[in-house]
Amino acid sequence: MNQKQKFTRNFSIIAHIDHGKSTLADRLLELTMVTNSRTKKDQILDSMDIERERGITIKANNASFNFKSKDGNTYLFNLIDTPGHVDFNYEVSRSLKACEGVLLIVDASQGVEAQTLANLYLAMEENLKIIPIINKIDLPGADIPASLKLIENTLGLDPAEAISISAKTGQNVMEVLEAITRLIPPPKGDYDAPLKALIYDSYFDIYMGVVAKLRVFDGCIKKGDRILLMGSQKDFFVTEVGINQIGLIPGEKLEAGEVGYIAAGIKKVADARTGDTITLFDNPTPKAIQGYKEAKPMVFSGLFPINGEQFDELAEAIEKLKLNDAALIYERENSAALGFGFRVGYLGLLHMEIVQERLEREFNLELLTTAPSVKYKVINTKNEVLEVDNPSKFPDPTSIERTEEPYVKARIICPSSYLGSIMSLVVEKRGTHVDTIYLDQDKVEMIYEIPFTELIYEFYDKLKSISRGYASLDYEQIGYRVSQLVKLDIMVNSEPVDALSTIVHKSKADARGRSIIEKLKELIPKQQFAIAIQAGIGSRIIARENISALRKNVTAKCYGGDISRKRKLLEKQKEGKKRMKQFGSVEIPQEAFLAVLKT
Repeated sequence: MNQKQKFTRNFSIIAHIDHGKSTLADRLLELTMVTNSRTKKDQILDSMDIERERGITIKANNASFNFKSKDGNTYLFNLIDTPGHVDFNYEVSRSLKACEGVLLIVDASQGVEAQTLANLYLAMEENLKIIPIINKIDLPGADIPASLKLIENTLGLDPAEAISISAKTGQNVMEVLEAITRLIPPPKGDYDAPLKALIYDSYFDIYMGVVAKLRVFDGCIKKGDRILLMGSQKDFFVTEVGINQIGLIPGEKLEAGEVGYIAAGIKKVADARTGDTITLFDNPTPKAIQGYKEAKPMVFSGLFPINGEQFDELAEAIEKLKLNDAALIYERENSAALGFGFRVGYLGLLHMEIVQERLEREFNLELLTTAPSVKYKVINTKNEVLEVDNPSKFPDPTSIERTEEPYVKARIICPSSYLGSIMSLVVEKRGTHVDTIYLDQDKVEMIYEIPFTELIYEFYDKLKSISRGYASLDYEQIGYRVSQLVKLDIMVNSEPVDALSTIVHKSKADARGRSIIEKLKELIPKQQFAIAIQAGIGSRIIARENISALRKNVTAKCYGGDISRKRKLLEKQKEGKKRMKQFGSVEIPQEAFLAVLKT
């Protein structure tokens, strides 16, 4: 270990959403003079407006800064920020791979939550030094003794190492900096070995191309080096190398144990994927860093411009967004009801929301998203496996041998008083109970296996409302299981509306079909002829509603006289209506789509 490595500390901050991760990062940078009264702003490591407004971190970031300790030595700290949400779990695991230690924040008023545990397990897998931090001690509801008990009993960490702070006011934050120098080990790495560096994040810059943020494990990387990306097997020449200190600061080289960035004229983020290993083209490392995988989309939905003329603008916008987001996948789709659009794959529901919001804000588009679905597997009678991410690709029921859907292991943490109502919610969502663990007298952790499609359909909203916001949820994929799936078609005037088709479990089809057609009955305006709205599975109709015709009073001109005159006029009207129904087409208003897709 050289002198430089001895005084380097690479660490990350992990926590449940809203426990003060970004606020602590702000205080650390303020105390070490990286930011001053002129450059200071809240959530400084969050570069997007959406991140600031929602108080979440979407994109990993990092900051290098010096700290003069009480022991008289000056240390180089590399703080690697991580996204907090379960959708970006893979990015979190890569960021942790680049560290030697983490600060694990526990909110003094809320205690241990689902993602606190999930992130703790990720840090333990990487054998990192974990320093527990109790935050928000300035709040009236802060309970430090209870938090210390949870740290010892639930997290299995040493409460003597826990530091109680208020990241907002800066109270005791200096102690955190001293603890990092004392408890987190310095990085190891052989300067003379072949280059081995991990990309833990990358983004697109219009001037430099792709900027890859990396941690060097062995060797050294400098300007002019010809590098090889082991995952994509592509090679490039390094044009710039340096460290990130809120802004990019170019330097001479990056050595073993250091964290920084490189630019190498890479045109696509997909070529420098998170988790890939960088080595020298002429002197490659024999073994890549373990754990690299391509981020696979989990949730799929159609994305259409509300105004059809904006399709070209949407195509251009989604292409630009893809430059910065390698996990986003899309293909063109044509819907009879909604026109031209895209079928888009996302990492999860939050990722889907963020992509739509960014497209609408940054490119001034008005968009409509169809109901989200997951990727199902259909095994046909020829024993071929088909992957179905769009209801339109669902094969004819007669050719299906069996269907499979993805399952997740869900971890729910809540006060024990809500146990009964949460259990009945999970049963309603076809979940199976795995385990119940009491974290303390009042807090309980429940582990369930639930179909992923049930989790993306209203589960989170219902969980929050029945627990009054106290329950927290985290999940991980555990593979596919055999399930009875059917395609639910919605027909208006006997014509299928492709945008409203969904793949559902057989037991849920009737209820889902009925709720959609009842909603449509309220929203489709009356025509000159009667309209039938039906929900069906194959040729079987499971629900039906009728919208009655607008009727002109044709008998108004008959004052008295024979009844046969009135009957003749009504028969004539009836014939006209029948002919109209044959040739009339029903225009479904945009509001109807929006309302139904929200149900």
